[in-house]
This record gives sequence, C-alpha cells and structure tokens, in this order.
Amino acid sequence: MKTPAGLLVLDKPKGWTSHDVVERARRLTRIRRIGHAGTLDPLATGVLVLLVGPATRLAEFLLGHDKRYRAVIRLGIRTDTDDAEGRILSERPVEVSREALEGTLRAFVGEILQTPPAFAAIQQGGERLYEKARRGEPVAPPPRRVRVAEIRLIEWDPPWATVEVACSAGTYIRALARDIGEQLGCGAHLADLRRLASGPFTLADAIAWESLEAAAQAGTWLRYLRPMEDALPDWEPITPEPTILNRLRHGQAIPAEELPHPGLRLRVHRPDGTLLALLERRGERWQPVRVFPEDP
Repeated sequence: MKTPAGLLVLDKPKGWTSHDVVERARRLTRIRRIGHAGTLDPLATGVLVLLVGPATRLAEFLLGHDKRYRAVIRLGIRTDTDDAEGRILSERPVEVSREALEGTLRAFVGEILQTPPAFAAIQQGGERLYEKARRGEPVAPPPRRVRVAEIRLIEWDPPWATVEVACSAGTYIRALARDIGEQLGCGAHLADLRRLASGPFTLADAIAWESLEAAAQAGTWLRYLRPMEDALPDWEPITPEPTILNRLRHGQAIPAEELPHPGLRLRVHRPDGTLLALLERRGERWQPVRVFPEDP
C-alpha cells in the first residue's frame, strides 16, 4: 500500500502539547511517520500543521513561516513561566490608560531583541531550558532577534488586554506579554493564546480534532490530507520533459540552459501532478534540495 503523504492542518485543543497531538495522530491513522511544523504550548490552541509520511521532509521549509496570533494578556501579575500556568512572582496594581497601552504596543513593532522565557524548549548544553528551570537552576537564555510586523489592540478591559500579533517564526508571545508588562511598569503574563495562521494556513483551513477522530473511525480521514505543495505556494510549479524528470528522480543537478526559468526556487511535479522534487538555482545549475521518490 502506498504511504500517504501530505499535510493535516489541525485546530490544536487546549491542554495538549504539540507532541501529544503527533502521538495521538500516529495512533489514530496507524502511521508512524508524522511530525509537526511549529510548536504550540499546551495553553495555546489554533493552527498546527502535521506532516504525514514523506511530507516530514518539508519541515525545515515550514518552520520558518510567519505566524499570526490572538493573545490575551493579563497585566499586573508576573509569573515564572510568563503565562497563566506558572507560579506568581509579583502582583501590582494596574493604572494604565488605553493610550499608554497602545503606545507601548507600537514600541514592539519591527525587529526587536527578545529574551526567550526561562521555561522554553530551547536546547542549551544538551538539555531543554525548562528541564533546568524546573529543577530550580538559574537559566539565562540568550536574546534573539525576531520581527513583529503588527500588534493590534482588539479589546481593553483592565487588567485584560486582547491583542492580535503578526510575527516571525521563533517569536515567543509569552515573552512579548512579559516585556509589554515590564515596559508599562506593572508586569504581565500571557493568559490565553490562539494561533490564527501559520504561513499560508489559517483557522479556516484547520479541522477540529474531533472531526479527524470521527473520520479515522469511519476510514475516511484521508479526505483531510492536503497535498504537500500546499505548503510551498511561493515555489514555482513546473512539469519538465520525461528525461529531466528521470534525472531528477535520481537526484541529479540540471544545467540551467536545459531548464530555463527566471525563478530561483521550483517545485517539480510528475505528469500526474504529484510532487517529485524541490529545486534551487545555484549558479548555473538547478540543484535538487528534496526528492520524493514514488513508493515501490
């Protein structure tokens, strides 16, 4: 039987880690080769892209996608995890006007230097930061540059602020909430988070876990599997002539004069429409960066 290959775009339930979703999807579909493209904390819900079968080889291309979130920030309370699941470190009165809040939000738009939360999954010295933090060891994650394209105040009901954030991959919304609170002088933490979009995928594309579960029980879950190329809308699709297809199937680079194209990244399809390879222009050659052979 041919191994299914494609994407499952889910609306992650609250309380599950991304790894929980992957493990449950493996049991549900009876497919072991499943991964995810971008971690969501247990507190968060929303768009989580699962990669099924050979599509797991697309992970590096999806991890860099921009994201969009709706976040609820609770001003006045700092926690050790920077979210509602942590231990309270301090509590202060909140005397913040809407104008002051909106001005502070604007200060975080653009490229910023952000220090990740102490309780983060970042590897340091061969160990996750949260493992050290849970043991009470001091944790000093190095700051990283991230890009915030937009922060929009949706609702202000002191001490609760609901904001919509568009940002680069690697941005911690928990850390953003923490830093907004520090800037305002009262502290803050992330109370709720919903991912609205990940790259080209939005909540409109996402299916509820219950829908996937019901389809799996009925033997119809494959109808939710999206083709791999949906993850690569910026790669130009081509179907070259058979001799070039055969060379690409064996991972051979193609001289540019044999495959003239003005772009820099191509996705190559077989005549039946299935994805065969991803090519990048490197000098005067098209180099395969991924090849997806057909199952024997």
